[in-house]
Amino acid sequence: MADSSNGNPETDASPAETLALLDGNSLAARALALAGVQHMFGVVGIPVTSLATRAVAHGIRFIAFHNEQSAGYAASAYGFLTARPGVLLTVSGPGCVHGLAGLANAGANCWPAVMISGSCDQRDVGKGDFQELDQIAAVQPFVKFSAKATDIYQIPRLVFAVMSHAVEGRPGGCYLDLPSDVLHQRISEAEAIRVLAEAENPRVREIGDKINNTDIEKAVGLLRKAERPLIVFGKGAAYARAEDSLKKLIETTGIPFLPTPMGKGLLPDSHPLAATAARTLAIGQCDVALVVGARLNWLLHFGEPPRWSSDVKFILVDISKEEIELRKPYLGLVGDAAEILNSIIREIKDDPFCLGRSHPWVEAISKKAKENVAKMEAQLAKVVVPFNFLTPMTIIRDAIHGEGSPAPILVSEGANTMDVGRSVLVQNEPRTRLDAGTWGTMGVGLGYCIAAAVASPGRLVVAVEGDSGFGFSAIEVETLVRYQLPVIVIVFNNGGVYGGDRRNADEITGPHKDDPAPTSFVPEAAYHTLIEAFGGKGYVAATPEELKFALSESFSARKPAVVNVIVDPYAGAESGRLQHKN
Repeated sequence: MADSSNGNPETDASPAETLALLDGNSLAARALALAGVQHMFGVVGIPVTSLATRAVAHGIRFIAFHNEQSAGYAASAYGFLTARPGVLLTVSGPGCVHGLAGLANAGANCWPAVMISGSCDQRDVGKGDFQELDQIAAVQPFVKFSAKATDIYQIPRLVFAVMSHAVEGRPGGCYLDLPSDVLHQRISEAEAIRVLAEAENPRVREIGDKINNTDIEKAVGLLRKAERPLIVFGKGAAYARAEDSLKKLIETTGIPFLPTPMGKGLLPDSHPLAATAARTLAIGQCDVALVVGARLNWLLHFGEPPRWSSDVKFILVDISKEEIELRKPYLGLVGDAAEILNSIIREIKDDPFCLGRSHPWVEAISKKAKENVAKMEAQLAKVVVPFNFLTPMTIIRDAIHGEGSPAPILVSEGANTMDVGRSVLVQNEPRTRLDAGTWGTMGVGLGYCIAAAVASPGRLVVAVEGDSGFGFSAIEVETLVRYQLPVIVIVFNNGGVYGGDRRNADEITGPHKDDPAPTSFVPEAAYHTLIEAFGGKGYVAATPEELKFALSESFSARKPAVVNVIVDPYAGAESGRLQHKN
């Protein structure tokens, strides 16, 4: 028996029949559980509170946030870490709009995510209903696929559809709209079983085109003949779990490699063929670059001169044919990164080659990397108080390294903080670094921390954040405490965006010249007391001894903590890569 009326759903049913009926909330929760959803992130309220409650009853862990934006960032990072869609639940109208940040972040980073939002009654559309918004139109710029259930019977099919679309081909964001009246419609248990059985369960279609053996032969030929080959890999290779294939290819051929920031750890940063510390030389002089799961965007200087040689030949491995067509590399290989790398390895096996440690190109990169590392270590060895960025970053690096394996997952955001951290902090295991990513998104920190903690429960999560980045989502420390997640948030407190008041004298004029600078915050703000308000542990550290103690105690306790690191407000500088944009 079904009741799709917009009025009282029990009007045509006896009391006994009503008790046996399932509403749209229950049906959606069951469909999500059948689709393999294990975690959901979101903010509850009208009309989705019951959906969250029913999801929990079906074995799905619901992580309730204070803000949909942070919940959306959590869903996007969860998609990267698990290769399954992260699910975000929001209320209608403004809740949906707030969630768009996370959905857009997932799309920009090519991570699978699904946002599910309640919406107003269909019969009241256009009348100015509570939180009314054309949400299908609002999400269009940010999604691969969107759908709206106009009847309870459509819910299972559409749940499975958004989950499937999110992971097919190039991963990204998808959206499902569930109107309030649909969530309150009811059907019998027998009807629910039928529509769930008839709906198509999510499954990934074959990725990309069938691998072209001729193109694999061309790729191997290019690498074999190259005088200065380089292998570049990014978070797409991390998402594809391509670390074993990369390791075998690199160690078979002896080709130096360069990871993008979130590709770090697929091979250890300490690997003898790592070119990270010789990045300028590696990309400026290589003649053939095999780029795996990384786009030739701003992070890789668009693959263009003067950073890259004008005659470099790119072999681009990407899940998306459209990306290959857009970039127009010398050779494009469409498909799953691990599968293509395995095909390249099989082709090489028949006629192996290896550059060897004495090869001029390998020697040049190794020499430059050692020189740059020595210069950096000399700087890191200097203990500077009041803190600059390098001294506390060195202490943090050593504390993280001391945790051994499984290594903590590192979350990093901020301007100076993230930029310095990319050079100092070491990644030796796959998918252990999350940062601002392709979109350069600030405010991701606490959401990413929560996603990492629930996706990888055996690992400690350590966030290294600028005070500006922390401020975007600082209230979510209450969420850390509420769920007792093993997250340590380290805030580099230098009093503002980039630091203190950096204005020139001629800029401090006008009727509001006595206001703080646009980049300034309250000096030495007591960020550590914020988590204490909720029962977590706070530390303030202005000396090496204080920081070492805070890290040792908090890492051992593995409970929510904030370490407030007081940094000289005039230490550091804006990222050189971005100075020209500001």
